[in-house]
Amino acid sequence: MIIGLTGNIATGKSTISNMFQAKYQIPVIDADIVSREVVEPGEQALEEIVATFGEDILLENGTLNRKKLGAIIFQDQNKREKLNAIVHPAVRNKMLSKKEELLRQGNQTIVMDIPLLFENNLTYLVEKTIVVYASEHIQLQRLMERNQLSEKEARDRMNSQMAIDEKRDLADEVIDNSGSMEQSEKQLKNILINWELIE
Repeated sequence: MIIGLTGNIATGKSTISNMFQAKYQIPVIDADIVSREVVEPGEQALEEIVATFGEDILLENGTLNRKKLGAIIFQDQNKREKLNAIVHPAVRNKMLSKKEELLRQGNQTIVMDIPLLFENNLTYLVEKTIVVYASEHIQLQRLMERNQLSEKEARDRMNSQMAIDEKRDLADEVIDNSGSMEQSEKQLKNILINWELIE
């Protein structure tokens, strides 16, 4: 089974992603990691980004200045769409080839960790979806603490995503990650039992 794991910024999705791997030995293909891989020097996506946004979004060593690019796209929807049109297809192709590789190795269950699963209509890539949920208040607190952001900066990032309540309604299953690690783990275990992926 191919499981789509999603959630919003600072809902604790990586915590659940780690549980899949550490506790259940279920491999996870992480879109965030892949999106970093496709913009490494020498990759076609990076060349297209430079052609679109100019040389000054590169650091001296030729790698992408993520902070500078982030500042540009978080405030401008049009530029964000331009960037997404370059990065998303590259990420999708690389994730699919990783999935094929894992299937060839004999993995029966694979998790695709995709933050924008619903926004980008990628549910066709997976068979079931899990949304990692946390209340907006908890999201805001975690994000400000984790990334040392002001409340406005944190809200800008949160507002660039589909509302978490909307995602919750679209999901096959929801893990409420507002409580303790043990509570989240119990919810994950119950889902995997329900889907007959573990005993």
